[in-house]
Amino acid sequence: MSRLIDLSHTVEHGMVTYRGLPAPLICDFLSREDSRRLYATGTEFHIGKIEMVANTGTYLDSPFHRYADGKDLSQLPLESVADLDAIVVRAPDEPGRSIDAGAFRGLDLRGKAVLVHTGWSRHWRTDQYFEGHSFLTAEAAALLRDEGAALVGIDSLNIDDNSSGERPVHSTLLRHDIPIVEHMTNLDQVPDSGFRFHAVPVKVKNFGTFPVRAFALLPER
Repeated sequence: MSRLIDLSHTVEHGMVTYRGLPAPLICDFLSREDSRRLYATGTEFHIGKIEMVANTGTYLDSPFHRYADGKDLSQLPLESVADLDAIVVRAPDEPGRSIDAGAFRGLDLRGKAVLVHTGWSRHWRTDQYFEGHSFLTAEAAALLRDEGAALVGIDSLNIDDNSSGERPVHSTLLRHDIPIVEHMTNLDQVPDSGFRFHAVPVKVKNFGTFPVRAFALLPER
């Protein structure tokens, strides 16, 4: 049978995804105990409440995240975020944090979700996660754009170098309607190619980013 691999982190109360952004607040709007007075004996429900910024957990960036005239979450075609042919690119094991165009050159990228496996997700929920993450270079983003990548994901803090205010990878990919998925995990559990990728956010108007349940669908064995 086909097999599903979860590529997303769990959203939990109080967790920090990115330093400087508030952690999600998860609580009861209606507790099971309070609901009992509203329903027949033996019947109870729970209604939860969550307050969070859009950039929480494993999330997808739409063009609107970067550009006021870009597609927002509600305008993304499902074909751009679901049932995509996918490949995994393993980050080179060499000094330095940047991943340049050479990691992608010569690969068939057109129409594919390109998922970059750096191994950085092993630091999730630790202080190390926020320091020294791997990222793509501007030249890598230009190659991904030129070669027709449909979506680009990474399992680290940011697809860009966050040591300055510049964000060339976000700028290049989102300007050309290539969604970005950040803070992925479990990419070591999927093959380099031959699987389908899904990362569908909630359909929200005038919103550029939202958490996703990203997953890989592996073929029957």
